[in-house]
Amino acid sequence: MQTKNAPSIRLLFSALLLVMLLSALDQTIVSTALPTIVGELGGLDKLSWVVTAYILSSTIVVPLYGKFGDLFGRKIVLQIAIVLFLVGSALCGLAQNMTQLVLMRALQGLGGGGLMVISMAAVADVIPPADRGRYQGLFGGVFGLATVIGPLVGGFLVQHASWRWIFYINLPLGVFALLVIGAVFQGSARRNKHEIDYLGAIYLSMALLCIILFTSEGGTVREWSDPQLWCILAFGLTGIAGFIYEERLAWEPIIPLSLFRDRSFLLCSLIGFIIGMSLFGSVTFLPLYLQIVKEATPTEAGLQLIPLMGGLLLTSIISGRIISRTGKYRLFPIIGTLLGVVGMTLLTRITIDSPVWQLYLFTGVLGAGLGLVMQVLVLAVQNSVSADQYGVATSGVTLFRSIGGAIGVALFGAVFTQVLQSGLMARIPEGTELPRELNPVAIHHLPDALRLDYLDAFGSAIHAVFLMAAGIMVLAFVLSWFLRETPLRKREA
Repeated sequence: MQTKNAPSIRLLFSALLLVMLLSALDQTIVSTALPTIVGELGGLDKLSWVVTAYILSSTIVVPLYGKFGDLFGRKIVLQIAIVLFLVGSALCGLAQNMTQLVLMRALQGLGGGGLMVISMAAVADVIPPADRGRYQGLFGGVFGLATVIGPLVGGFLVQHASWRWIFYINLPLGVFALLVIGAVFQGSARRNKHEIDYLGAIYLSMALLCIILFTSEGGTVREWSDPQLWCILAFGLTGIAGFIYEERLAWEPIIPLSLFRDRSFLLCSLIGFIIGMSLFGSVTFLPLYLQIVKEATPTEAGLQLIPLMGGLLLTSIISGRIISRTGKYRLFPIIGTLLGVVGMTLLTRITIDSPVWQLYLFTGVLGAGLGLVMQVLVLAVQNSVSADQYGVATSGVTLFRSIGGAIGVALFGAVFTQVLQSGLMARIPEGTELPRELNPVAIHHLPDALRLDYLDAFGSAIHAVFLMAAGIMVLAFVLSWFLRETPLRKREA
């Protein structure tokens, strides 16, 4: 497909945006529904896994989809990913307990990972680098829109229908995207022969699963002195070592180690990892905070995140257009990560008595920062590699951002739980009966003195999460200064 065929490109791009929307939406749409889901299905100890299972499984398959797209063509691979995603969505809506829901979320993620990476790689097939900024800016805007509008949509459906509809709503949208892509996506006639590094995928899966188990269960489900916990970490480190060893020997590794010699790829991967960890690890808990501390309904909790969505969407689109006109992009990650640090630090100052406008302002700053950096990383990497590496380079950066998100949700979830439990033990007399699950209605009906102590402990736990996220984001700010300004190519190398 040539860039001069503007109507076809616009139609295709609209379909790809819808695909990206579906994939990103399901990373956060469950956040406002978590209290309701836990109240109905139980399983508070598995709460963070409802989010983590999707991010983890979609992360593991990201590099495989990059290869599959190059091998079989992006159109057919994208269609298969959509079908897998829709099957997982339907089964999530039918789940009868928390274990079933977590497993079906993992199945859903196996399709969701393909939706994200193939849609971004497809842009590189049809748009030259010099024009790619505004397109990637829209992708960043849609990704951010989905990340933040997810809690709003989820809250509305929970309040006015059922939490199961947060999964059923994917079905008509997914079928529509499937039909549009089948009609307008011609794909590329060029095919490259590839060998799929399945052993590398197994090592990667083992490493991620064990590390996330270690971070999520350490100090909460298992004591730090538990030998089984450290055995899990040992298996995770073994998986990392095995993955690196396999990537050195594989004919076509999942992530060629030679890519890490490319400065842009290395830095963008590291920054993306940190952004994913900070974004998903912290924003996941905002709707919960709004429902329990601010006594918002699920719908209101979603609406109060609109400034975050607006800031991210606005700066992502504006930065993309500026990049296309000027050909310069290095400044945006620097400013974006700095605003991210400022926004997360400000959120640690929110209290029970803080006016709502402060929350709007602080989340708007955070969103504006994230919008300036997220998709610029993909653009920078695609501009630094050859055309035959678009798939693996794009999937590589996406992989690290997704890994950061999976680890961030698990790690921050463990920190949140530990700080909350410690705070409750310090403030509330032993033997006092408290709600077993994070049920906003039950918490709001506690006696006034007890409720205030509970909310104070809950607020401290949320503050600890954002303080940790701000500290991690500082590292991304430092790394962004080392990015080089490489002129955007007018055509493929």
